[in-house]
Amino acid sequence: MALKQQMKQSLGMAMTPQLQQAIKILQMSVLELQQEIGNALVENPCLEESTGEDSSSEETPATQSVEDSNEFEDKASQSSSAEDFDFGQIDIGSQNYRSTRNMNLDEIPSYEQVLSKPQTLFDHLMWQWRLSESTEEQNVIAEEIIGNINEDGYLVPSVEEIAVDLKCDVDEVSAVLFRIQRFDPPGVAARSLQECLLIQAEILSEDDEVEQIIEKHLSELETKNYTSISKKMGLPLHRVQELCKVIHNMEPKPGRSFHVGDAQYFVPDVYVVKVGGQFMVVLNEDGLPRLKVSTEYKEQLDTGMLKEETRTFVRDKLKGANWLLKSIYQRQRTIFRVTESILKRQNDFFIKGPEHLHPMVLKDVADELSLHESTISRVTTNKFVHTPHGIFELKYFFNSGIRRSDGGDDLASASVKQKIKDIVAREDSKRPLSDQEIVEVLKAEKIEIARRTVAKYREALAILPSSKRKKYF
Repeated sequence: MALKQQMKQSLGMAMTPQLQQAIKILQMSVLELQQEIGNALVENPCLEESTGEDSSSEETPATQSVEDSNEFEDKASQSSSAEDFDFGQIDIGSQNYRSTRNMNLDEIPSYEQVLSKPQTLFDHLMWQWRLSESTEEQNVIAEEIIGNINEDGYLVPSVEEIAVDLKCDVDEVSAVLFRIQRFDPPGVAARSLQECLLIQAEILSEDDEVEQIIEKHLSELETKNYTSISKKMGLPLHRVQELCKVIHNMEPKPGRSFHVGDAQYFVPDVYVVKVGGQFMVVLNEDGLPRLKVSTEYKEQLDTGMLKEETRTFVRDKLKGANWLLKSIYQRQRTIFRVTESILKRQNDFFIKGPEHLHPMVLKDVADELSLHESTISRVTTNKFVHTPHGIFELKYFFNSGIRRSDGGDDLASASVKQKIKDIVAREDSKRPLSDQEIVEVLKAEKIEIARRTVAKYREALAILPSSKRKKYF
């Protein structure tokens, strides 16, 4: 087979580094953008942070008010005209946006918070231990035991394992454990659910019949098979129910009240605030520095005194700085436009709450703003908006629709979930509603929904089925 050359013409799509950077910045949250800007200030000498005093330098509209975005486009072109810098295919347009930097709104919430450290289970138990008289060896054993109690209040290792680790006698560890198990909260340091309940029954001085149910009929108690317990113990059913009520009031996880989950803090990328009776979109630009392209390096390029290698380096850095400024501006403006579109389409949500959320898909906003659906998806992912009803991810406002039987406006799936949650909250705990009965309740409100859909929404809300929600007393 002979080798030969041939020319072939074809069409293809290429993603330039500048476009890749714009897409990357578009996807960033406000905290990630702060970090990206910080890295750029370190790596790019042509990018500077403005103090706000130098009014002659062009600053990125992403961090200051712009009367006309076309003015920014002209400035950016002038800053690189000597190098024929091309901004590419991203269209900035002429619409501006409001931000926390150029607006002084009292309605915008402050970040200042008063934080306090809650007492941990370890601290609470050690405080009680220090109030009692003990030897140095017992102090070591107690600290080891308390340090191995998990967040639910249970002792993880066995007494034998602790004795081996501390090289002490098993009976000494058992004696210290016995004392700790009588501390507050009742049932702490137990090694099983059965032991936890037995300790609480002992502390509460309950009847022997309560301890008998815990020791011999725990499996029937879990399934609420009171009839079986009644037959095996030879007690009337009403008496068994009274005894089981005492057990159900016990705490199966003694450490629950001391467990504080890791707090998750969301910094909103945008605010929707009410000013003068009207809702207004305001971008969060707190913490974003004012950026400008260094005029010193541009002047050195214009002089033509730089060596070719240095000239190439400076030219690349200037292009990178300009592209970063434009990408940031494009990100801010796109988020602003998308949020305004959401505000217009979901105005009832902002006025009345989540129950009045309307069906909306990415294509609705994409068509209105003449953007691609993938762009809307990038903008709404990992971006949060502060509303009068709390902080929500922008994706929260996009829901499928549930049809009404009376021909009225469709309901968003999130609104239907909220209705199911409210229905379950109002139900009779002794006769909880089945999924089919919830369907009938929704049907009475002119909402057509299948039973399997109700089951799916109920599971998404972490609501147990009716058989496990039922209470006998």
